Amino acid sequence: MHSELHEGASPPARRERLRHVYWIGGGSGAGKSTIARRIAERYGMRLYDTDAAMPGHARRMPVEQAPYLGEFAAMDMDERWVTRSPREMLDTFHWYHGEGFELIVEDLLALPADRPVLAEGFRLLPGLVHPLLAEADHAVWLLPAPRFRQAVFDSRGGPAWGFLAKTGDPQRALQNLLQRDALFTDRLSEQIGDLGLNGLRVASEDTEEDLERRVSSVFGLEA
Repeated sequence: MHSELHEGASPPARRERLRHVYWIGGGSGAGKSTIARRIAERYGMRLYDTDAAMPGHARRMPVEQAPYLGEFAAMDMDERWVTRSPREMLDTFHWYHGEGFELIVEDLLALPADRPVLAEGFRLLPGLVHPLLAEADHAVWLLPAPRFRQAVFDSRGGPAWGFLAKTGDPQRALQNLLQRDALFTDRLSEQIGDLGLNGLRVASEDTEEDLERRVSSVFGLEA
């Protein structure tokens, strides 16, 4: 791991080293990846996709630092997505507990600081990002409305999409996932409100251009 993490760098030191980082978090299916890619391309930023880093981070985390990941890994697909309640799924999901977040920080500290970095993904929880912010307007969370999220999953194939199709009841799994994600979005909304951070509601009528403009405005990137 990065030596600075082992050495217990002070929060101000870490904030200063990450001053060039912008953060887009939010609920699943909120358009984070699309908007981050558009903004990174427009403004010449380096893009850091936390979703893409998940498999590697899961392999690198010591068992004692990832108890929720261990429990999740031991479940079969129906135990993960069909038989548990959305609330239980929310409360026990390892990434929602911040497991592996220090590996995100390690990755970001290891990137060259020659240009701005845009980090995106649902793993960027407000309470974890907040202490790293030199400027509050370098972070925003996208909060998708239920209809928007439903439309996104419908466009991906609904119950036939990805891991849902590997369960014994894909339709039930999809509904559980949508309800869990709605609860997660509510939690994010409450947390960013408590911390005074930026949140943007995402509705069905919002276009990619709209969201790109709104996020860029929060970041202070628009002329």
